[in-house]
Amino acid sequence: MSETGGERPETGGVREVKSAARTVELLELLAARGDRPARLQELADALEVPRSSMYALLQTLISRGWVRTDATGSLYGIGIHALLTGTSYLDSDPRVRVVRPYLDEASQALGETIHLGRLDGRDVAYLATRESHEYLRTISRVGRRLPAHVGALGKALLAEWPDERLPEGPYEALTPNSHTTRDSLLTDLAEVRARGYSVDREEGVLGIVGFGFCLRYDSPAQDAISCSVPVARLTPEHEQQIIAVMREIRGRIEATAPGAGGAPHWRQ
Repeated sequence: MSETGGERPETGGVREVKSAARTVELLELLAARGDRPARLQELADALEVPRSSMYALLQTLISRGWVRTDATGSLYGIGIHALLTGTSYLDSDPRVRVVRPYLDEASQALGETIHLGRLDGRDVAYLATRESHEYLRTISRVGRRLPAHVGALGKALLAEWPDERLPEGPYEALTPNSHTTRDSLLTDLAEVRARGYSVDREEGVLGIVGFGFCLRYDSPAQDAISCSVPVARLTPEHEQQIIAVMREIRGRIEATAPGAGGAPHWRQ
């Protein structure tokens, strides 16, 4: 398990290239810090490498646009080439292209924020978001990662996997409503399977309820869609409308998205 939450990929018996691994770990660390730039010594300590080696690596990545630094040269953050590469990932994924118009349709029908996410280790990565025009608070952005156990997207996907795949815990709590034990999460996932969708009642963000629906064009599912709505706007009637619209949207996506044989089967 990596420091950023993703599982290490299998190398098929090939020895890992240490310099490449260190570069990736550095970029993941900077990306995880978001708007908190890091100093040289912080990065060297975090990755347990000599200060001189870290400095040389940073300068190489700065020259290629993968890392940026401030005017003093003492603070470091993720560079613009990370954005360009991430955009290429989204543009090249046939399923993201198929799903985007349906996100627009669901957002227009419900007046709420709609997400597409993909399971990545113990996290969910947000691949597309359509923000509601009814409120100004931005909940999740493309490229953001959240622990799978705290959100509607993640719980919809975890319910598709065998229970034994879940780690023992304890789990990180983002709000007082987050699951922190394996038993509590397993009980919730059983309910998800029974009803066919997940519900996140202020488990990831206080004041927000989410409804998640996995997309079963893979088995087990890797992608899911969700609708996020402020508690103040959620009436019983609106909740039933959300469930009905999202179920319909899910069915239409699954009927039109490329199947396993219609596109390359990428190894993550």
